Amino acid sequence: MEIREQELVMQPTTVSLAPVFRPQESTLKTVLLHMQDDASVDARMETALALARASSAHLSCVHITPIQAYVAFDSFGGVFVMNDVIRTIDEQAARLQSRVEEKFRSEDVSWDYEQCTGDVATTIVNRAALADLVVVGREPHRDDFAAPATGLLGDLLYGARSPLFIPADGPAVVDPTGLALIAWDGSYEAANAVRSSVGLLKLASAVRIVKVAEVKNEGFPHTKVLEYLSRQGIKADYVTEQPPSEMQDDDVVTAALIAHARASGAAYLVMGGYSHSRVHEYVFGGVTRALLKSCPVPLVIAH
Repeated sequence: MEIREQELVMQPTTVSLAPVFRPQESTLKTVLLHMQDDASVDARMETALALARASSAHLSCVHITPIQAYVAFDSFGGVFVMNDVIRTIDEQAARLQSRVEEKFRSEDVSWDYEQCTGDVATTIVNRAALADLVVVGREPHRDDFAAPATGLLGDLLYGARSPLFIPADGPAVVDPTGLALIAWDGSYEAANAVRSSVGLLKLASAVRIVKVAEVKNEGFPHTKVLEYLSRQGIKADYVTEQPPSEMQDDDVVTAALIAHARASGAAYLVMGGYSHSRVHEYVFGGVTRALLKSCPVPLVIAH
């Protein structure tokens, strides 16, 4: 009997794979973190680490002791330095630095830490000149020698040319690869916020432009920002939020933005900040002022 070998033909197997999100290479390479020992310092550190890790950026930490902390005024108008105050402040700064260094040694990001004395806002603005993003908090320094947090944020918003990243209220840490919302009103400030945040937006799994319907005309139509983002390789969609009433005031706009951010599970909100200097007092637009004081999602803001 003749036995013939049968040829076995292997049929290729096709496996259907779900699309995997792969973030673009970010141009975000230096993240500046303002350090101060307050209630939100841990959340701020974790946020900065998440941003640096997602973008393979260097994390530069700066702790600034306000110069006002070292001096006191007597009843006759004299100025003197209190040695016990100096010792206490220096010990607190050393403890914070030791704590941060111990934590960062085990992290997979490059970092450095600088301790200095001076005007807080001026020092941060100077360091921000060579940073792509500045992570700051809402909490003020000690009330006995520093202005409220909104005063510091106003100084930074007006003086810095890099966007500010302000973590959300509470301990939640940002996911840089999540949904990014852009609050759009067609203004120069909003356009500048988008342009300066491109390095961060490239990490997002989705980008959405949100406009709260208002009577005023857009300076820059939303189609222009969609075109600009597409040239950067960023695909975005656009939605219009109808406010709950016919009143077009700042509270309605703020509420609509926050509601959309919560409902969509947004990772952060990008917006333009309105601020101008007037005898060292900063006058904010209503939406800017409200979101600087409190926001349930992280805020990326630029002037």
